[in-house]
Formats: sequence, C-alpha cells, structure tokens
Amino acid sequence: MPKITYLATDRTETTLDLPVGTTLMRGAVTNDVDGIVGQCGGAAQCATCHVYVDLEGLDKLDPMDEEEDGMLDFTACPRADNSRLGCQVKVTDALDGLVVHIPERQD
Repeated sequence: MPKITYLATDRTETTLDLPVGTTLMRGAVTNDVDGIVGQCGGAAQCATCHVYVDLEGLDKLDPMDEEEDGMLDFTACPRADNSRLGCQVKVTDALDGLVVHIPERQD
C-alpha cells in the first residue's frame, strides 16, 4: 500500500498506508487525521478537505476537473498552485511517498 504523509501546520506528521483507490480525504478521515474534515463526504461540494501537495508529488496526480477547480475558490485558507481537494485525489501506487500539507483551518 502506498504511504501518504499528512503534515499539520504544527509540524505533526501522520504517515498512513492507504489502499489504492481510496482518496486522500477518506484516508485522513478514517484514520482521524486532524484538520481534514470532509464535511460533504467526498462530493467536492464543501472544500473542507483542502490540502497543499508537495511540489515533488504534484506531477504524479491526475489533473483536476472543472468541478474541483471551481470549488478550490471557496477554501478557508488561500488557494495555491499546489492546492487540491483531498476527496478528488485517488491513491495510486505512483503516490507512494506523497506528502500533503494540511491548511491551518478548513471552516
């Protein structure tokens, strides 16, 4: 299983072995990672699973679709070039070692 590291703003690291096919949001919520809410359950309708993907891993992700792109305009913390919705990023073997930074807040 690919290892994904969630890095909180206080530098707390949580590294999880996630099954291929799950999403970054589902992996975080299932494993009680603080800072990832996933209020809409993964429907790309709330932006409470916003993450900043380490630049080294960004090119390993599938491109975002129009719905995700639009929803990123409503994040609580500023959108950046490496912003993604965790509910829209499916874990693949290629993401092994990926690091995502959790924003300061999601509300």
